[in-house]
Amino acid sequence: MALTLFTTPLIKTLLRTGSLLFLKLKGWRVEGSLPADGQRAVLIAAPHTSNWDLPYTLMVAFALGLNIRWMGKASLFRAPFGPVMRWLGGIAVDRSQSNNLVAASARALREAPQAFQLIVPPEGTRSRTRYWKTGFYYIALQAGVPIVMAYMDYSERRSGLGPVFVPSGNIEQDMVAIKAFYAPFKGRHADQFQA
Repeated sequence: MALTLFTTPLIKTLLRTGSLLFLKLKGWRVEGSLPADGQRAVLIAAPHTSNWDLPYTLMVAFALGLNIRWMGKASLFRAPFGPVMRWLGGIAVDRSQSNNLVAASARALREAPQAFQLIVPPEGTRSRTRYWKTGFYYIALQAGVPIVMAYMDYSERRSGLGPVFVPSGNIEQDMVAIKAFYAPFKGRHADQFQA
């Protein structure tokens, strides 16, 4: 597993302190904690409506003591920013190709030498979308790990970890329950999020 800012000892401590201070000054509340069975998990990142979601997500991850990796579009990883994005925990996703991202992600979760949480935005974009992508669900199912419902509510300035959801394999039924949890949350651009 590659070195990220979440696994760099001194920087991790400094950034956690800085994140807690910044979030407090901005009036944000960080809620919840990672359950014992969530050390290896898929975290849903919703709503995802703004570029600001990434820095806030990183700060909340530091505040909660998480070791995250997150998926982002491949264009974020082009030179000269690629190494920085990977150090921030990013994993490039090339949406123009059909590669077996679900199987590779599930294998990475199962075989990781240390605990980590994979963050996946189900909308797959910051733009308004009618349907959620289901990759997060199948990654968790194939890896045999739970889904932790992480959220960011800009209207109330709160972010954190909600309940743990164990996929049953009945995706239609499970997606109804997952989306019901996210229905009250508002993204930075609330009109672009539909649970």
